[in-house]
Amino acid sequence: MENPFENEERRAFRDTVRRFLEAKVMPFTDEWDEAGEVPWALHEQIGALGLFGFGVEEEYGGLGFDDCFMRAAGSEEFGRAAAGSVFAAVGGRTISIAPIQLFASKEWKQKILPEIVSGRRGSSLAITEPSGGSDVANLKTTAKRDGNHYVLNGAKTFITGGMKSDYFVVGARTGRSGLRGISLFLVPCDTPGFSRTAIERKMGWWASDTATLYFDNCRVPFESMLGDEGQGFMAIMNNFNMERLGMTAQMVGMSKHCLDESIAWAKER
Repeated sequence: MENPFENEERRAFRDTVRRFLEAKVMPFTDEWDEAGEVPWALHEQIGALGLFGFGVEEEYGGLGFDDCFMRAAGSEEFGRAAAGSVFAAVGGRTISIAPIQLFASKEWKQKILPEIVSGRRGSSLAITEPSGGSDVANLKTTAKRDGNHYVLNGAKTFITGGMKSDYFVVGARTGRSGLRGISLFLVPCDTPGFSRTAIERKMGWWASDTATLYFDNCRVPFESMLGDEGQGFMAIMNNFNMERLGMTAQMVGMSKHCLDESIAWAKER
């Protein structure tokens, strides 16, 4: 059945991603998994394809438009290439880009978005905590106002790209309990009071670095808040929509890969 949403531009984008993966990724996925990382040059090569630029204005290095079908096509091709760990390793930044684009100051966006979108620098979304998984409404990490700064205390874990990212979008509690007390902050990795440790040799996806983050009286300027105070929960929920789209498409691609492999195996018998 022909996809009614397919057009020439989307088809060309899918074909470009597929050819890139066949030439530059698929021959090396096992090697990179054993090494526990991918070459940083790969981040920049994938950035050049435009995979990190959806929803980002051109003045900040983005494509200047968004297209959920192109996003899905890219994710599906990574899944079909059996390159899940590689996709996580390079694509972890994608779920942190939207909050920066939507809520960061113009100065922050000018400084860091072109670096992130191009693949020259990494960024991560830091929500999950040791105490409660991804129970966003019950985050324990706190951010207390102190003059023109906020002071963060707490921890995050299973953060994709956490050991290599330069910037983090961090959810923290600025108010009362529940979803109305959560705000978002942009935290550079060189902020005093921030530290991280690696989570190595997970069950799978070894090429994707994962970390636990620690905030010990980590002071960030007031301007580091992304959006309005207390509005972080809704920003996170909206941000998850595109993440779910990408993951769903990736699973479709993985299913197609499994089908292709099973058919090939059956023909050999």
